[in-house]
Amino acid sequence: MHLATLFVNGHPAAAVQLSDGSFLEIAKAASDRGEFTTAIHTGTLQAVIETGDDALNGIRTLVAEAEDGRHTTATHTASNAILLAPIPVPRKNVFCVGRNYAEHIAEGERAQNKKIGVTEHPVYFTKPCTAVIGPLASIPVFQSLSESIDYEVELTVVIGKAGRNITRERAFEHVFGYTIMNDITARDVQRRHGGQYFKGKALDGSCPLGPCIVTADAISDPQNLAIGLSVNGEQRQSGNTASMIFDIPNLIQSLSEGLTLEPGDLIATGTPSGVGYAMDPPHFLKHGDTVICEIAEIGRLENTLHNEIGTS
Repeated sequence: MHLATLFVNGHPAAAVQLSDGSFLEIAKAASDRGEFTTAIHTGTLQAVIETGDDALNGIRTLVAEAEDGRHTTATHTASNAILLAPIPVPRKNVFCVGRNYAEHIAEGERAQNKKIGVTEHPVYFTKPCTAVIGPLASIPVFQSLSESIDYEVELTVVIGKAGRNITRERAFEHVFGYTIMNDITARDVQRRHGGQYFKGKALDGSCPLGPCIVTADAISDPQNLAIGLSVNGEQRQSGNTASMIFDIPNLIQSLSEGLTLEPGDLIATGTPSGVGYAMDPPHFLKHGDTVICEIAEIGRLENTLHNEIGTS
């Protein structure tokens, strides 16, 4: 299933996409029914993720009914639906992985004229919840702060079952589904702060997420998905998740060592080559640029950059 969060009457509302592309508002469709789990009536994807199979089975029932012509008042056409990030305000920072595609490491070495190499263990950083925005939301450009805004398309894992010290063999048992993230980065800010990742990747609006969460059972193989990104129609990144250095089970095993992963946690798994700073000359993003991230079997995440004016 493709699960999304819509903006309805001033509030976020969990929804599921139907076969014609429209979206069924889950809580509204279930409003007159008492047999469904509380998570469905709560109306948030976070609650659905926490509840797991019981909630998903209830949603499948609602989908079957909607496909049969029921729940029309709870259905939003694709053209009228306003999508937010699937989890608009994550409970934790978004976990991110750096240097997880060999060609991306190689282009970084060429651009920086230094040896970076493959690390023995995954490199982690985080993006704060205030960075998260949804599809078609504007990515702010803070002109006085950065002149080197870059992009990175990333397959993002959504954790569904809590766990600590998760073994590689059981890692996929903890996965609820997958979505797309664009790791917007202020490269000059990153270098200004000693090369560490957080500040340059933590600006407001620097974590476009969506358009939906695709449940794990609807993805044929998360380690064999075409992944790409374009800027104003020009293809910049084109790869496959099969090229990850540290695959998804490895990442979950490593990250969960001594650290509890919880339902709704997000793990962005790294980006393939083609980023702007590594081009010759570099091609950074600017006001008016439209960036589209695409991953097979999940969809496309589109955002446009706009200059941020004023302070508060």
